[in-house]
Amino acid sequence: MRTHLLSVSLAACLLAATGPALAGELGSDASVAPQAGGHGNRPDVPRTLHPRHTSGGEKGEVAVALPSMRRAAGQNWQTSWQVAPGVKFTKWSQTDARGPIVAHLLTIDPSTPGLRVDYASMGAVRRVAPVRDILGVDGAVAGVNGDFYDIGHTGAPLGLGKDRQRGLLHAREDGWNKAFFINRHGRARIGDLPMSAHVLRHPELEVTNLNSPFVTPGGIGIYTPRWGRTAGYRVTQGQTKRVRAVSVVNGRVRTNRARLSHDKPIQGLLFIGRGEGANVLRKLPRGTRIKVRWSLQGRPQMAISGNNFLVHDGIIRAIDDRQMHPRTAVGVDSDTGEVLLLVIDGRQADSRGYTMVELANLMVDLGADEAVNLDGGGSSTMVGKNRKGTVAVLNDPSDGFQRWVANAIEVTYSPPS
Repeated sequence: MRTHLLSVSLAACLLAATGPALAGELGSDASVAPQAGGHGNRPDVPRTLHPRHTSGGEKGEVAVALPSMRRAAGQNWQTSWQVAPGVKFTKWSQTDARGPIVAHLLTIDPSTPGLRVDYASMGAVRRVAPVRDILGVDGAVAGVNGDFYDIGHTGAPLGLGKDRQRGLLHAREDGWNKAFFINRHGRARIGDLPMSAHVLRHPELEVTNLNSPFVTPGGIGIYTPRWGRTAGYRVTQGQTKRVRAVSVVNGRVRTNRARLSHDKPIQGLLFIGRGEGANVLRKLPRGTRIKVRWSLQGRPQMAISGNNFLVHDGIIRAIDDRQMHPRTAVGVDSDTGEVLLLVIDGRQADSRGYTMVELANLMVDLGADEAVNLDGGGSSTMVGKNRKGTVAVLNDPSDGFQRWVANAIEVTYSPPS
């Protein structure tokens, strides 16, 4: 990390931003709290609990247009401490002509013995929970919220997720594959990670999705027991005609139906097709042998996606400098190999939030050669050990409490023996 950039002046860090980090392709209702068919969620959560959610396409406050000479920022204060060996937390406040922000940074050295960066969730792909609870499953020392998710419908993450122990949990063939990952050599990277899936002896079955919140129109999705309970026509975006569900148990087709089940456990594999995908599935008779293999390009050890590159190949990719939101981002410093987890508070008097361009520029100033935008708004949450050694929420989520989210990036530490 280029620590000198966190000193008295951070003049270059506030160069504007991109608009809201949208997940609007699902047509999510921004006024609806994340629901996952009741699976793993509190039944008493009111549906208006999360009215401002970037996963639902919530519009942010519009930033004042400023010429470059007026974008210099002065730092107000800074504090930092070691969370664990190889993990440093830094928090600071700064102000420019647009107003103040409060930033929270975890600087992680993945080469530290006993330290590991991984994907984190509550188990079922479509189960949501507060970040602190998600990180608690593996006893993590720190982490942040992860991918955008299907708020108001299935609760599932929109993109890909691979856990070191559980393998590939959810992914798309194409469309939401901009990811942070640890490659098979143990190095942190950011890039596109398409999924490939092959049904042996059945090349006509072109799989487009694995445990995704919806099946690509015309495609075929596979759902496993790790998805959770079935979500009915939510996974076809309400389409009820020209859909097909084929269950595969012990390697053979057990049922082939034109109706989708809701809130049922999955045994084996469940293939769901839309349009042409449904037509292909319809031709599979009971007893047909089915064996599937799937993987991410390059076979990384872990991976999690965001919606857009902020910085890629050393070039700032963000273009929207208008809408301000709380933000979460992950970056990689190619020189040091460090992973940078950044949360910017927003929608508060002492922290206005960032535009996407501002976020990208700050990541560059912190040393990131690659960075990707994660879910923001009320989802933006950083958790880690405080000065007392207790795992706690380190930022100020804009809802005033931890939002229930789909997954997270976690950092675990076990002293080497």
